[in-house]
Amino acid sequence: MDYIQYLSQFNLLKELSTEDLLEMDQLTSITVFQKNTFIQTPETYREGFYFIKKGKVRLYKLSAEGKQFTSDILGEGNVFGEMDVLSLGTRENYIEAIEESHICLMNRDRFESFIIHRPGFMMNLLKVLSERINGMSQLTENLAIGNLHEKIVFVLLKLADQFGVTEYDDYYQINYSLSHQEIANLVGATREAVSVSIQELAKDKRIRTGFKTIAVHRDLFVERKL
Repeated sequence: MDYIQYLSQFNLLKELSTEDLLEMDQLTSITVFQKNTFIQTPETYREGFYFIKKGKVRLYKLSAEGKQFTSDILGEGNVFGEMDVLSLGTRENYIEAIEESHICLMNRDRFESFIIHRPGFMMNLLKVLSERINGMSQLTENLAIGNLHEKIVFVLLKLADQFGVTEYDDYYQINYSLSHQEIANLVGATREAVSVSIQELAKDKRIRTGFKTIAVHRDLFVERKL
């Protein structure tokens, strides 16, 4: 694939001109990470700004007991990284490719030089940062005060927003393969407790489950907007 076309498909870069993309071609490097490999750990942190061209990555932290807590799952067009002038809050995270992922990197000096002359790009970047902060604030609040059913529903709706849904009858199936353990990592609970809650939510017809698939009843989307 032509590399300029490759970069132009990033959501964040949609406002850039062909000339800007040509310059980006000279400033970024791309690495392919296979499924279940680390892009970063807290010990291997590397300063820079990363763009996900293809694939999905999981950001998580470990408790003192070694328990994983997933803070986010990022897909194509999303960004992560840390610099002196900009932080997306990912420095202390383990970042793992959960499917084959193509990651582009721009180092600090090149990135700072690039954004100085592109206010439109910077505005898009600030929007992404604001959405990330708002999303993490909502997640933290929900995990602190909600019961397990509410936490699971919140996370499922968040994943539906991120990865889209396919409509079946009165349900919307999330376009993302999801195991009970992955949900447990997202809500900070045990897999056993999550499995029980999912069975109860399914019995109440709030969700519908299949093999690594979950569909959310349309009423949950309506309730969220009220």
